[in-house]
Amino acid sequence: PGGDNPVLSYDALAATEPTDAVREARDRLTDASIGKYLFTSGSTGMPKPVPTTQGAMCSMIAGQEGLRDTARDPDHDPDTAENLLDWLPWNHISGSNVNFNGALWNGATFWIDGGKPTPALFHETIRNVRDCSPSVFGTAPIALAMLAEAMEADDELLTAFFRNMRSIGYGGATLSDDLYDRLQALAIKATGKRIPIVTMYGATETQGITVVHWEVERVGLIGLPLPGSELKLVPNGDKLEVRVKGPSVMPGYHNNPEKNAEAFDEEGFYCLGDAVKFVDENDPNKGLIFDGRVGEDFKLSSGTWVSVGTLRPDYVAACSPLIFDAVICGQDKDVIGALVWPSPAGMEQLVKENNGDMQAAFGVLTEQLAKKTAAFNAGEPGSSRRIRRVMVMTEPPSVDAGEITDKGYVNQRLVQARRADLVAALFSNPPGPGVITL
Repeated sequence: PGGDNPVLSYDALAATEPTDAVREARDRLTDASIGKYLFTSGSTGMPKPVPTTQGAMCSMIAGQEGLRDTARDPDHDPDTAENLLDWLPWNHISGSNVNFNGALWNGATFWIDGGKPTPALFHETIRNVRDCSPSVFGTAPIALAMLAEAMEADDELLTAFFRNMRSIGYGGATLSDDLYDRLQALAIKATGKRIPIVTMYGATETQGITVVHWEVERVGLIGLPLPGSELKLVPNGDKLEVRVKGPSVMPGYHNNPEKNAEAFDEEGFYCLGDAVKFVDENDPNKGLIFDGRVGEDFKLSSGTWVSVGTLRPDYVAACSPLIFDAVICGQDKDVIGALVWPSPAGMEQLVKENNGDMQAAFGVLTEQLAKKTAAFNAGEPGSSRRIRRVMVMTEPPSVDAGEITDKGYVNQRLVQARRADLVAALFSNPPGPGVITL
């Protein structure tokens, strides 16, 4: 939906007669030609410019096409163009090189969503879903969480979303088991059957390098390498760090030889800084599971490692629908703590139930959060998975300060540095005001 924005039709663009200069410029293009510069999101450090070559963009699309099943869905007309609604920014890989370039290759109808997964703008996404009923929807988990909340309360929106839907994709962060189950329950309510929910793993520096291209009954998988990509798994403590080489990987950061020396190992593999593990060590074909970011993990004072990348989504799911994200703290501390953001929809419901009394609603929130955290801890076997201190943050994550990217990924270390006073209160003895102790 274009709203009040001017729209130029495809026919008008196609009617433009290219000059010899255009043909000459096209003929000069090679795989090594730089198509664009994309900046890294800043989720783990300062943004860096990445030269993205024509070959890198094309190799990822070719890899996806190499996995496409030629046996069409019997209920799908192959001559019908896909209908894609997308808010993701084009200055990142997912929005531009995966969704937009994929739409160009497949001849899809691409609806630009003016909404975003924020309380102020998400109503635009809801309006656009009603208008276009997409057949493909790929986004960040934070947007899927807000959409699930909206559909659970609005049957007309639920019908509009699933009317043409063939698959849901996610990336940029891990999808929780709770959200996966809620989306499948909504799909069954709307259509009588489950919906394929798939994901691709990669980075600005690498494009998409692995994909889950088969139906699964769980989340956390990142799949198997795209054709052309080569992964190397390197022991790092008790984890396997993943590295990649292939035609989709950048040649190096722009004008940054120091970072380039750090980014690649002695065999030319790019170091992603993430850990993975096999679904089944005896059968690699079952794929890989994301096992957290190596740089986000930390040790407790006991020497026990805490895997933030796996603990955070599990804890957020256990506390649903009270919170929408959490920052896991506790480096060199005796116990694990969590700074959490309340779910806007959940908080709104609590305020209604307490006759508009925000203070009373906040009290109920902390009580329920304490119960859910205690229940989560009861099912965990050791100190590396038990949350002992919790504090609810009232200031939302700041995009401008780099606490959260526009894809919804929370920079765990930056939040703790920026809100060092809250971290100190979390672990002070006695705990600071507002700290839930378990």
